[in-house]
Amino acid sequence: MSARKTDKDTKKAKNKDSQLILRLDKAERDAFVELCKEMDTSAAREIRGFIRKFLKKNG
Repeated sequence: MSARKTDKDTKKAKNKDSQLILRLDKAERDAFVELCKEMDTSAAREIRGFIRKFLKKNG
């Protein structure tokens, strides 16, 4: 398996050039991260999905 980035990898990286920092209760954060792991997904992926759906519905 090659470690070299593909055009698709580069395009994805360019699309994600900003961060959103938020504060939440540690217990909620830990429970969310653990549930995401159990569901074979990531917290970041789920939050990005939420933001996209929210924008589509309300934007």
